[in-house]
Amino acid sequence: MTSHSSQETLERIHAALEAARAVINRFTPGAIETEYKVGHDPVTEADRAVDDILRKTLLRPGEGWLSEETVDDFTRLDKERVWVVDPLDGTREFVQGIPEFCVSIAMVENGIPVAGGICNPATDELILGSRKSGVTYNGKPTQPSQRRNLQGALVLASRSEVKRGEWKQFESAEFTTRPMGSVAYKLGLVSTGRADITFTLVPKHEWDVAAGAALVLSAGGFVQTLENTDLKCNRKNPLISGLIACGPYLQAELLARLSDHLHPADR
Repeated sequence: MTSHSSQETLERIHAALEAARAVINRFTPGAIETEYKVGHDPVTEADRAVDDILRKTLLRPGEGWLSEETVDDFTRLDKERVWVVDPLDGTREFVQGIPEFCVSIAMVENGIPVAGGICNPATDELILGSRKSGVTYNGKPTQPSQRRNLQGALVLASRSEVKRGEWKQFESAEFTTRPMGSVAYKLGLVSTGRADITFTLVPKHEWDVAAGAALVLSAGGFVQTLENTDLKCNRKNPLISGLIACGPYLQAELLARLSDHLHPADR
């Protein structure tokens, strides 16, 4: 991606996030009618309305589209540039009135997340970045955590995973764990250094993580799947096994700490 195309992509992402923010502000978190999809995932009118405005704002001829709220169109597999979006990541928190949800947008080029943006309208946070430009937090340049060891590190954990007991194994860990909704939001906060680490050891979809991963990588942080590989997107099956993200100096110690959860074929 050239510097010019990077800037133009970021401008489109920013415009789409602001349009999405305006749509979400028409709804009241904690007081919105909710439906449930197969698998018991909640969905609201806000999810669908944001998906519609994102598609209208972002998508141009020759580009592909992958969204949680749009029926998958496999013509995206033939496209070099693909938008991977989650109109409202953290719908459970949105429904409950917890301010831990965001709009998540990633630009993927040849399978690589190269630019991303998230907006949390409840906290008035906007994180935007690309591999060419670095990352900004509410318009100001930012960077990931420069911490060099796990002792005392802040790890953002999935609120639902903690509730299911999947983080009990880390209760006596050397790091501090904070439950939070929206994996995209957690990744965004790691990209800005407002947390040191986040990881999920359960499957996620590309639309959950692509934008946040693009931000962490664009800021100079570390991102890896549980198979010890870089995150590749725009695959036919958009489900990934899990994801690890942290500041640049925590990689080795964190991977050693999580070694039992990495794919056995790649140890």
